[in-house]
Amino acid sequence: MHITFHGAAQEVTGSMHLIEVNDKRILLDCGLYQGHRADTYARNLNFPFDPATIDAVILSHAHIDHSGNIPNLVKRGFRGNIWSTAATRNLCTYMLMDSGHIQEQDVEYLNKRNRRKGEPPIEPIYTRQDAENSFDYFVSIGLHRTVTVADGVDLTYFDAGHILGAAFVQLDIREHATGKKWRLVFSGDLGREETPILHPPEAPANADIVLMESTYGNRLHGEFNQARKMLRNVVRNAARRRGKVIIPAFAVGRTQELVYVLNQLDADGDIPSLPVFV
Repeated sequence: MHITFHGAAQEVTGSMHLIEVNDKRILLDCGLYQGHRADTYARNLNFPFDPATIDAVILSHAHIDHSGNIPNLVKRGFRGNIWSTAATRNLCTYMLMDSGHIQEQDVEYLNKRNRRKGEPPIEPIYTRQDAENSFDYFVSIGLHRTVTVADGVDLTYFDAGHILGAAFVQLDIREHATGKKWRLVFSGDLGREETPILHPPEAPANADIVLMESTYGNRLHGEFNQARKMLRNVVRNAARRRGKVIIPAFAVGRTQELVYVLNQLDADGDIPSLPVFV
């Protein structure tokens, strides 16, 4: 068995890890790399492997840095199954279409600039139509259900507690060449224990190999109730000064948590009733 990291290694975005076993090639996640525009375009447009040789994709969740390059993978020849939870597939139908729209808009702007400079036009990494085409390859399964995704490779999803549909991946692998059995666990992105909407992340029973994210590996989060009190105090102070509170937040996951907590604070009388714009 060989594992190659093609993204999210010594960096945060572009999650993409290739598992090669029993003459099969399985991709864990297929995310967009996000960085400087020129570097981002080149890295996302061209894969470090032939997409047509990939036998299956296993998605941990729908965030664009984990799922966002699936339409390009299909556009360039991938024809296998894209495994995900049902909620992840449903979120991807919105998020990948939106991402395709953004790719089209970016290229329209860049090509106007290129025309002025006398430079050749460029193509979008993928379009909304490419995104729609990719949905035909999604196969949804529930948590704790084991399915065979390739010869000698069984997949089981467990709750990751990150966003709706997020799951960590357990692969039970039987390597034909050596007779060895491996259990590989891929965390995707993990949530916290005390999130107000989602279940806490489950813990795998055991594993021989663990591929784990470490976004917050060098810090400890405070308790959720403490964060709730901090938000309450910020809103109260802003209201007293007739000011505004602007909170940057990821569109899928964090925004819903914030709106939920603000609604709770309002319902409990801890903050004045104020308009919330998203």
